[in-house]
Amino acid sequence: MLIQLQTDISADLHEKLCEKIQQFGFKIHEVKTQSGKYIICNGKVEIDIRAIGGLQGIKDIHYVSDEYKLVSRQWRVKDTEIDVGSGVKIGRNNLSIMAGPCAIEGRQNILDTIEHLKKNNLRILRGGVFKPRSSPYSFRGVGIEGLKELYQLCHENGIKIVTEVMQVSQVVEMFDYVDIFQVGARNSQNFNLLDALGEAGKPVLLKRGLSGTIEELLYSAEYIFSAGNEKIILCERGIRTYEHAYRNTFDINAIPILKEKTHLPVVADTSHGVGIRRFVAPIALAAVMAGADGILLEVHKTPEEAMSDGQQTLYFEEAEMLYKKMSEVYNLR
Repeated sequence: MLIQLQTDISADLHEKLCEKIQQFGFKIHEVKTQSGKYIICNGKVEIDIRAIGGLQGIKDIHYVSDEYKLVSRQWRVKDTEIDVGSGVKIGRNNLSIMAGPCAIEGRQNILDTIEHLKKNNLRILRGGVFKPRSSPYSFRGVGIEGLKELYQLCHENGIKIVTEVMQVSQVVEMFDYVDIFQVGARNSQNFNLLDALGEAGKPVLLKRGLSGTIEELLYSAEYIFSAGNEKIILCERGIRTYEHAYRNTFDINAIPILKEKTHLPVVADTSHGVGIRRFVAPIALAAVMAGADGILLEVHKTPEEAMSDGQQTLYFEEAEMLYKKMSEVYNLR
């Protein structure tokens, strides 16, 4: 059971209400977020919901059978929209395109990408400054100083930033220079990091784990929500299977399933999903048609010179054609 409290509930009434609910036999977990106050009630207790729903201080009460209660659509039927600021919103009647290089490489790379985004009326730049690489000898990012330069140049041009955070200690260090924290596939179940991002309060783009199930992704989102942050964007980015014809197996099924199970926005990273440049566009169009609220794309002026994942990165010209096609497909849904 999930209880929404009135936002102006007094501390005294809040305490009395919790005591009353516990008297019914429930174990409770209290959650306070940017947008509301909640009580999660756990326990095999059969009760007429009206016995609690009429208590003073309660805004609404819901039976939620899902274990991931706060991110479940069972209580919040309307899609959640994430406000990133400056008029940039993700979810609910809006297709968000987040484009940029896999890894930020330097000032000119940033300027080239900003020019490309502005030309195509895009407002979100994706690009890593800390890169989790399979090989310790691969390029691992420009670090915090590179992030500061990225932030300055993007915000001078009205562009928002989504970039990956890899560990708890980086959350505070990066906080002032990030608009959306990205949790990569390798950290999808790093629960200490998820808790820290819940406390931080900034929007979080949460990617599905390398071999993670849909349920595991939703549990990870529940960690962030229960720690105080409702601004969560789920990302399907392909999972590891026995198939070796492409980089990952992009799970197109996950998009409508997630949209049915949760009220959170669902986006797709089709560059990582297939990992082969010539297949990125058709998979992106399929993801839009499947109901995705946004698409992440890796783009670069000269992908063959990219310092990370050039084989799956679109040329600017290829990306521009795809943007137009995605807009057409989105309007047909």
